[in-house]
Amino acid sequence: MPVHDILTDLKDFQSLLLNWFKSNKRDLPWRNTYDPYHVWISEIMLQQTQMDRGVSYFLKWIDRFPAVEDVARAGEQEILKMWEGLGYYTRARNLHKCAKIISREHRGVVPCTVEELRQLPGIGPYTAAAISSVAANVTVAAIDANVIRIIVRLLDIDKPCRGKEVEKQINSMAERILPDGQARYWNQALMDFGGMICTSKNPECQLCSIRNYCLAFEMGTVTERPVVISKKKIKKKIRIALFIVADGKLAIRECEGKNNLWRGLWELPTSDIKKSQTPEEGCAEFMQQLLGDSEKGAQLLAKINHSYTTNKVELYPFFVELELVPPSLEATLKWCDSNTIKNYGF
Repeated sequence: MPVHDILTDLKDFQSLLLNWFKSNKRDLPWRNTYDPYHVWISEIMLQQTQMDRGVSYFLKWIDRFPAVEDVARAGEQEILKMWEGLGYYTRARNLHKCAKIISREHRGVVPCTVEELRQLPGIGPYTAAAISSVAANVTVAAIDANVIRIIVRLLDIDKPCRGKEVEKQINSMAERILPDGQARYWNQALMDFGGMICTSKNPECQLCSIRNYCLAFEMGTVTERPVVISKKKIKKKIRIALFIVADGKLAIRECEGKNNLWRGLWELPTSDIKKSQTPEEGCAEFMQQLLGDSEKGAQLLAKINHSYTTNKVELYPFFVELELVPPSLEATLKWCDSNTIKNYGF
């Protein structure tokens, strides 16, 4: 069966997707009221974060910070603690800055025009469009990775998405298929459809209600779209971390980072080791540097593999128990008991 032309049968195409959303939309807490504050927090949290994880963090966040002013009044340490584990911590810092601006300049009410939202730290074109359309039903296309993937497959675009020509083609189509006055539901329908049906891996084409409009489905190229350009080279690192306990307290330190990715966050004393070293040799060398003694009987606890952005880390934590806090480390490390450690974001 020849594929249908989207623009020729636009009303039918729009109805199919909106009806699918009505019957299959995800039950998400910010959809209960479409409160602009809730929509804003959800959009920031869901950047680079899976939906289930984002919902869990959202509920905890709203419970602790019911209003924008509560975020603005909080200290950075608490903001980072609440964000702990979500990663990409610049999002949390920008959110904190935004809350202060919104409290000061907008009387605690999140603005819903794209122009005002774009003036806030960390809010780019997609996030501004998503907040304004979902919270206030402003007629604007919100183009995220899900929307890009759907349009690329519908049109069977055989070039990488990052090129200006392809971006222009995607943006144009996103605007042309947007039903006037229904941006709230349309943009969410595309997001849900991309997350549930037209997924990046193993798309559910047999369940797809719009496959008769999909050129990639007709051509058998769905799994080849979007065209993926080669990923950045992975950097492999081997690290050891010291779990130092003295007098019932654990040693932690503020994260070090040339690019300040983890500014304001905390970690166990950690060091990269040479590829030629065994974990035990690297631990002994680091203990000599830190404690002035490599003979403290460090015990290897585990081997942990962890990946983030373009880094792949092989981490070896060692347990070291001391009788007393060394005077030389009282000032350079933070020593926490089981209660005070809860106040720090890791």
